[in-house]
Amino acid sequence: MNAVDLIPTKRDDLAGLAGDILRVEAIFAIWDETQRSAVEAYRRAIEDLNGEALRRLVKALKEEPAALAAMKQAVTDEVVYAVLRRHNILKPSLSERVGAALDGVRPMLASHGGDVELVSVRPPAIEVRFVGACDGCPASALTFHAGVKKAIEEACPEISDIIQIKSMSNAADNDSVRFVSPFALGAVGGWHLVCRLDEIPLGGISTLVVGGQDVILSRQDAIVSCFQNACAHLGIPLDSGDVEQGIITCPHHGFQYDLSSGECLTAPEVALQSHAVRVIGNRVEVRLSS
Repeated sequence: MNAVDLIPTKRDDLAGLAGDILRVEAIFAIWDETQRSAVEAYRRAIEDLNGEALRRLVKALKEEPAALAAMKQAVTDEVVYAVLRRHNILKPSLSERVGAALDGVRPMLASHGGDVELVSVRPPAIEVRFVGACDGCPASALTFHAGVKKAIEEACPEISDIIQIKSMSNAADNDSVRFVSPFALGAVGGWHLVCRLDEIPLGGISTLVVGGQDVILSRQDAIVSCFQNACAHLGIPLDSGDVEQGIITCPHHGFQYDLSSGECLTAPEVALQSHAVRVIGNRVEVRLSS
């Protein structure tokens, strides 16, 4: 890299200004350790000075209502926002936190040839859409609930509605497979028609006898799960237990289970016995585990 490469760009947007910094940092990267340490110390000293000055400025502006209003408007500028975030003077915006949450699940989605995109942010709701192999995949409902939705809820507690938008090219018809338990993809035979989807209360459970076995069906958003109606602790029926936010509590000894996975939240070494479920149109079918 020569001196010409160090001439700053004429762009005054965030990408152009950040690019100038990256080009200089690329030169520092090939210096020896002593030189790099000196540059790093110099950088920290300048950033500490600028950060302290900005904090004092913001503190003073907050004391004047008119100045505070102007400052709130100023931080909508991408350069101002980026610098104040760099110095931890501003908390991350909602869009930034949503983006970071989605970035956290993208490697998992990419391993299956898919991705997720943010469609809109309208607090308290956001809309997302699967693309690639994840769009229309029978297991996408579970991926959405246990992956994307969970990540956003943890990062953005102020968001109460996380909506999965379906691609028009993959809109389900009345006879399409809308959901299949991931561990039963490709399973042939042994399926029992047990009920209609709308017969399972959203956020609740239904109790049925399937093939001579007592089971409970749970419906959380687009996910339907099926488990043996027996607590993993002592095998006592669970169906009279309280269900809240996707968690059922054993009415006898208080063991709690995640109804999306069967995981025991009280004793992680045990879990509910699961049975495969698939939803075709409005029909719910169960395949008992052996």
